[in-house]
Amino acid sequence: MNKLRKIISENLTGKKVAFLFLLTNLVYAFMLFVTIPKTVAYSGGMKLLDMMPQGYNSEYVNELFNKLGEEGRGVYLFNQIPVDMIYPFLFGITYSLLIAYFLKKLDKLNTPFFYLCLVPLIAGIADYLENIGIITMLNDYPDLSITQISTTNFFTLIKSLSTTLFFLILIVIIIVVGVKRFKWK
Repeated sequence: MNKLRKIISENLTGKKVAFLFLLTNLVYAFMLFVTIPKTVAYSGGMKLLDMMPQGYNSEYVNELFNKLGEEGRGVYLFNQIPVDMIYPFLFGITYSLLIAYFLKKLDKLNTPFFYLCLVPLIAGIADYLENIGIITMLNDYPDLSITQISTTNFFTLIKSLSTTLFFLILIVIIIVVGVKRFKWK
């Protein structure tokens, strides 16, 4: 943990955090406006597994993969997933640093609040595990097992919960920083 704390502390310049924030959101925007719509065009409007924060079941996965067809599954596998293999790394690093940046402003970085920086990293790891599950299912379709689907769904839920928790933490920290600044002036 001390190694991670050191790496985070060494990279807490406003310029680095701002650059990573911009890069992360450009990649996310590319997925939202290019690769996801391109894939969804084959699904008849069904949401992709990556975009289902409440999870999914085997019926949904089979229906989605069937509607995507061979070409749509290929687009999912070779267009959407490659970009989504970059995003979790950027999400985890960027938002971990963002929380650390604001904690430093509150003089709380070297306290147990530092562990809040782990939440985006957990979300990023869960996103990778979800992607690996989706890749496996796309390659194995139509021979999908309940275990495959359940395991991938589990990581989707962990990703969604940790991402939501991250945004809640970030909002609270930003409010505290704002209140502190307002009181200081």
